[in-house]
Amino acid sequence: MSDLPPVWLLDVDGVINANRPGWGGPPLKGRCWSNADNYEYTLRWAPSLITRIRDLHRAGAVEVHWCSTWCADAAALEYLWAFPPLARAFTEPLRGEEASAAKLAAARKVLADGRRLIWTDDTEVPLYGDVYDELMSTGRALLIRPKMSTGLQPEHMEVIEAVARGEAL
Repeated sequence: MSDLPPVWLLDVDGVINANRPGWGGPPLKGRCWSNADNYEYTLRWAPSLITRIRDLHRAGAVEVHWCSTWCADAAALEYLWAFPPLARAFTEPLRGEEASAAKLAAARKVLADGRRLIWTDDTEVPLYGDVYDELMSTGRALLIRPKMSTGLQPEHMEVIEAVARGEAL
């Protein structure tokens, strides 16, 4: 197994951007322009979640890669949430089946490169079946599919942080 930190493929909508993110406090809300859609979206998130993601990445405990239909507009998200520039799983504006295929290809590439994988996505992370078995067969994948309405929760972050410390997987 690689000594490099795990690659965290991070989706946005339903993972960070959630209607009821919780976390014991009120969510923050901000507006973010999408050049790909020529539209300004309102996003809601738990500030503690953003802080934990940012801190893990900056500490080098994980290597966060955007893996979202927001990839083409990720710079706007980085500005909104004060993230450093992050890698992108893809750069073109993709939707639907094209985005699904690109996300799965990104997960497969991380594992093919010998890296540990953390993949958080509210729709694309498989919960069972052939693709789930394939990704989990390496013993190097953490797959988290949060509820779309709440996104990542503190208990998800505890597992992610354990993987980052090398205590799990």
